[in-house]
Amino acid sequence: MKGSEKKIKLFLLSLIIIIGVLFVIPDYVLAQPGLPSDPEQTPIDGGLGILAALGGVYAIKKLRN
Repeated sequence: MKGSEKKIKLFLLSLIIIIGVLFVIPDYVLAQPGLPSDPEQTPIDGGLGILAALGGVYAIKKLRN
């Protein structure tokens, strides 16, 4: 009787370990990488606004001539 109880305990322990591994491994294998950080946003102000205004003035001057 002792030998069969030992085999059953070994089987149950092996089964628990296998089930535990099967639940843990997919998390590591199928894990998706994190999202990349947001890119640096460049504000449109200052020089670009002045260039746009000057381009508008130049276009109006060309249309009048």
